[in-house]
Amino acid sequence: MGKMIVRSAAGGGKLMETLPQGLVLEIMGRLDLESLCSLAPVCKALRCSVSQSFSSISTLDLSDLSPTTWVLNRILSNNKVLKTLILDCRRLDDYSVEVFAKESIQELVLLRMFTVEMRQANEHESAGSCHKAIGQMLDRCLYLESVSIKFHADYSHSGNISSIQLTLPKNVKALLLQPISDWQAKVLIQNIGVDGGSHSSLAGVGISSFEPMFHWLQSLSLVLNNITDELIFNITNNLHQLVELCLEDNPPEEPSLMNDLTNGGLQSLGTFRNLIGLSLSRNRSSLTTFKRVNDIGILVLAEGCKRLESVRLGGFSKVTDAGYVSILHSCKNLKRLQIVNAFFLSDLAFHDLADAPNSLVEVRLISCNLITGETAESLSVCRNLQVLDFSGCKSIADIGLNSISRLSKLTTLDLCGADITDSGLSALGGGSSPIVSLCLRGCKRITDRGIVMMLHGDGVLGNTLLTLDLGYLPGVSDTAVVAVAKVCRQIINLCIRNCFAVTDTSISALGSPERSEGKRSLRKLDLYNCCGLSAVSFRLLRGPFFCGLRWLGVGSTKLLADGKYRFIELGIERPGLSICISGCEIGCKDGWQCHECI
Repeated sequence: MGKMIVRSAAGGGKLMETLPQGLVLEIMGRLDLESLCSLAPVCKALRCSVSQSFSSISTLDLSDLSPTTWVLNRILSNNKVLKTLILDCRRLDDYSVEVFAKESIQELVLLRMFTVEMRQANEHESAGSCHKAIGQMLDRCLYLESVSIKFHADYSHSGNISSIQLTLPKNVKALLLQPISDWQAKVLIQNIGVDGGSHSSLAGVGISSFEPMFHWLQSLSLVLNNITDELIFNITNNLHQLVELCLEDNPPEEPSLMNDLTNGGLQSLGTFRNLIGLSLSRNRSSLTTFKRVNDIGILVLAEGCKRLESVRLGGFSKVTDAGYVSILHSCKNLKRLQIVNAFFLSDLAFHDLADAPNSLVEVRLISCNLITGETAESLSVCRNLQVLDFSGCKSIADIGLNSISRLSKLTTLDLCGADITDSGLSALGGGSSPIVSLCLRGCKRITDRGIVMMLHGDGVLGNTLLTLDLGYLPGVSDTAVVAVAKVCRQIINLCIRNCFAVTDTSISALGSPERSEGKRSLRKLDLYNCCGLSAVSFRLLRGPFFCGLRWLGVGSTKLLADGKYRFIELGIERPGLSICISGCEIGCKDGWQCHECI
């Protein structure tokens, strides 16, 4: 059996240990990408072992690393088994397509694909370059099962974009297009329902498809200008194998009766007996809602689609508790429920959950103004809940937090904008919920005292928390942030944007090398508009401080008082660090920011 020899650099080549190669590869397989990259420079033997490990990776998430084409090639060059790849493309060039578009790929997610060449080219050249790159990717990924093509709104509406002629791999089961107009979606769906090859020119996306794809398309996601009954009728008449449907629109004006979704469209969807995932939403930025759908439409839908496991409804302003209750009680396999901007959804919908599905693992009630802490108490009977989101529900108060804190599987809790106080946080900190992600953004009655009590409570929160959002809290200062730095051993993402009382003391506590001993290092830190920081904090951003930092938001702070040039130097010193000065949310996470990250 092969041996691996690791020599100590400090010991002048002294033999440290000898291990079987098989054992080394087993250990390597349990390490994350960053750990593997850190091991490679130690010695030649480790470098060879790391290279072997790279060749056997089947799933790879590089969304936080922004590799160059050269680095990406070093990671993927010998890999022939990669099935899933998530890639931040900010530092890639056109040649990278040949590196990551592998035949074995089944799922490929490309984020922030704004190459230098495309930014500098004129519109016509940019479109042609983009179209060519997309075509090359699809031609090379012969086993691709999921295709998602998203264009920024400014790009797709430029008016000078020619059709992209794409040949979809015949194994495609899931298709996402964004944006697309309702009439173009109609043409696409009708062509999908016709045997044999077909071609349709769509909002800059023309698709040439193989016949086998039409029989196996199981998931369709469209972001369009308008969801209409006619669109729904086309889907139900042509896509008979569909099990997941996601439609989102953003009409520029109030739709007419003939150009809107009504109860008739939902009645047609009710014939999809095998549907397990459904999302129908009107963008929250839209000035209109689905005013032609009421409880009757939702009742018919729930009665027909009883196998639904995931439901997302947004912008149904005429639907009341009766409609939403029908979903809870008809869909016995329901696991995920998300309701957005529901004017008439109240606590009554959740009063009797005895007959509701015990399978619920995720409930998101977003910007539902009639929801109070009573709903939180009612949902505490759902013992399998892992995600609970009340963001924008301003009537949520301390009542219910004690019950929530006893949910033994709860990992994500969003209380953005809630009316909770320090007492509520104290109850949360004394619970047994292994919360990994907690959002307290905009909870203006929270102070340092509440944060400290929560973290020093008898519960497990301090040991489990990975992501914490304390943004827009006027009562939070260094006291709370220092407590986070000392107690939260696992935290990797922290947002304290618009916390005006936070000073350099917090930066020192968060970034000190002593904090890293026995704890995880912060990966993402949002300091946007923390006006209490001074330019002195900049020195705390250099090594050895914040050794694991991957994203930093410093917009509207005094850290930029001397300009962005020293941050450019910092980016050169720390090539794995992305620095945002534009005020993006943590991680520039939606992927549409076209600004330059340092």
